[in-house]
Order: sequence, then C-alpha cells, then structure tokens
Amino acid sequence: MNTASAPYPIGTPGAPWGDAERADWLSRQTRQRSYGTEVLSVIERLRPRFDVKEYGRLEYGPDSYPLMALRSRDWNDDLPVVLVTGGVHGYETSGVHGALQFLDQHAADYTGRVNLLVAPCVSPWAYERIHRWNPNAVDPNRSFRDDSPAEESAALMRLVEPVRDHALIHIDLHETTDTDETEFRPALAARDGKPFEPGGIPDGFYLVDDSENSQPEFQQAVIKAVEQVTHIAPADDSGEIFGSPVVARGVIQYPLSQLGLCASVTSAPYRTTTEVYPDSPRATAEQCNAAQVAAVCAAIDFALAHR
Repeated sequence: MNTASAPYPIGTPGAPWGDAERADWLSRQTRQRSYGTEVLSVIERLRPRFDVKEYGRLEYGPDSYPLMALRSRDWNDDLPVVLVTGGVHGYETSGVHGALQFLDQHAADYTGRVNLLVAPCVSPWAYERIHRWNPNAVDPNRSFRDDSPAEESAALMRLVEPVRDHALIHIDLHETTDTDETEFRPALAARDGKPFEPGGIPDGFYLVDDSENSQPEFQQAVIKAVEQVTHIAPADDSGEIFGSPVVARGVIQYPLSQLGLCASVTSAPYRTTTEVYPDSPRATAEQCNAAQVAAVCAAIDFALAHR
C-alpha cells in the first residue's frame, strides 16, 4: 500500500491521469477473492426464500459478472418498499455480507409489512480486487446520475426506477477503512491531479444523512441500535468526522444527489449511509456484519412506526 507521505506511484503530481496512467493503474489490480464463491453461492442458498433477479451484467475483459438482486417473494404493491444496497465500493466487505446476513436472519420478520429489494454487491469486480473503483478508475458512488460513467451505478438505477417514488427507506451499507487514508484518497488525488491532504480515520460506526432532507430522529434510532453491537465514532478535535461537521452523535451530512451518491437513487423519505470501521481493534468482522444488520432492522422499525 502507498503511504500518506510518499508520492503516489502512478502519474505526475499536479497532472490528471490520462489513458496511459489509467492503464498502468489497472495493470496493478489483482483478484484477491471470489465473487462467485463468497457472494453468488450465498445468494443461491437464499433463492428458495426470495425472488432472485439478474438485473445486469458487467463485461470487463475476460471477466463477466452477473449483478444480482433479491426481492420479497410475497411482493405486494400496497406495501412500502425497503431498498438495501451493499458493495457499491467493492472493498467494503461488511456491506455485502451484512446485506446477505440481514436477508438470511431477519427478512422473515418483515413478511407482509414491507417489500424488500436488496442489491448486496453492486460492484463485484471491485469486490474481487478489494478496491473502491471500477476498472475504469471510476468511483461508482459518485456516479449515480443521468449518463452515469459507471455501469455498476447505471444498472442499479435501472433496477430501482420502477420503485423509485414508492420507496419508504433506502439504507446503503458502507465501511470506512484504514486504506481510505493509505491508498484510496491518495489515488483519488493523483487521478485528479490534486494534492493529497492527509486526514484521520474515525474509530467507530457513523452515518451519513442527506443534508437536503435530513431525518435526525431516524438517524439517531439507527445509532442507538448499532451501539448495542459496536462503538460509535466520536467527533475529532474539530467537531468533525472525516472532514464533515458532526450534526448529532455519530451523524454527518452530505448533499446526496449533488454528489451522485447511491443513497440518492430513490425519493425515499428515510435514507442513510452506514459507515462501519472494520480496522478498529475494538471490532471484529462478525461485529461489523452485525452492525450492518442492526442498522437495517432499526431503519425499518423506525420508518414503520412513523409512517
């Protein structure tokens, strides 16, 4: 991994990447785990309980990745829709496995109460390479907009379009990791020809609310549920988390639509992005998955109670 103090090994400082630099970056990416073994096999085990749909397919060189979604088998148009997404950034492991674990352990609790639509691994190429970007060095989570440059994002938008205006909740499951600081933010700065400004990684779970449609009680209900599983990230000495002001315990805000973030793909009144910290000495992988599950359940419970 690149260190924060060393120049990024690709490109010329101050100059955005061109095709040659992107090709150099791509040549350095290697498959480190299997989408088929770790994700598709779990989806197959869940198939008897859900309607499983291939909503797109990514063709990247010799690699072909089916994009999979799971829906409530007893879908009822009179019920509210809950959208759960994971793996928009493929390296954020608990988002993927937390979504699948929620389906396995808790989906039945909401039978007849909501329609579930779950896309557990939006970016399978990046999942296999434990990376944030797709092979074109594009961040899918800045690409949820018309004429998206990321097929991962465009495919999810097509999937969601029929329920876009009927969703009650969208919870997008993410992680913040130490590699955000050591690799991904330096790579972003190098790609865009900007200086890298070191920051800190918050130790703990936090949420990203929508600054254009904030739901503070909803966010706090999720925080209260998750703190039963893992610790909540404190604000830093500037009263911020990851450079954004903390507006309530464990909560920051972004303008979701303006930034093209995944949590903007529906008009759901209740939207949030989770951020788990898997590198904490105080959290295990199992706790991180459980934190994602707790967040999904708390989000649904709150929204149903406040309809």
